[in-house]
Amino acid sequence: MISLRQRIVWASLLGSAALASSGAFAQAPAAPTTSAAPSAAVVQADGPASKAQHKRMDPAQRMERMQEHRAKRLAALKEKLKLTAAQESAWTTFASASQPPAGARPQRMDRAEFAKLTTPERLERMQARQAERSARFAKRAEATKTFYGALTPEQQKTFDAETVHAGMHGHRGHHGHGGADGQHSAPAKS
Repeated sequence: MISLRQRIVWASLLGSAALASSGAFAQAPAAPTTSAAPSAAVVQADGPASKAQHKRMDPAQRMERMQEHRAKRLAALKEKLKLTAAQESAWTTFASASQPPAGARPQRMDRAEFAKLTTPERLERMQARQAERSARFAKRAEATKTFYGALTPEQQKTFDAETVHAGMHGHRGHHGHGGADGQHSAPAKS
């Protein structure tokens, strides 16, 4: 019997082959003709190999790369909004609230150590982490609302259009974890 994981792998491979043969990638930019470092080529590639490489990347490198990406997105948003001098302080507050806390993500507890805890202790740890995340989200949400209020109606439309995907996928980019309406679907039965 073929496992669900094997079916997913085969479906992904077949879908990729179908897309590649149909010319769906014709709009993708051409690869640079200059020779680049091997790591740069892997970083620019899309697909399962680059995702696997990304997961093996040093956490400090990954954090640096995410911060660079976030800075580029914020700079592009600021440019599109065409802020006035009076809006700069609101932007600064918004941008700083959008940054992750100083110091990298808190280290996850070792699985073996986590398994040694009693169920109530594990629940307390998870609840404490959830409370920390909720507090950071509340801070970002309040800063965003304040900044949004400082924008003109035209800037608000631009902001809405540019940030619509951030709310749908979250800051971690969990793509594909739900149907068109965002609901999780049940796995297919064989």
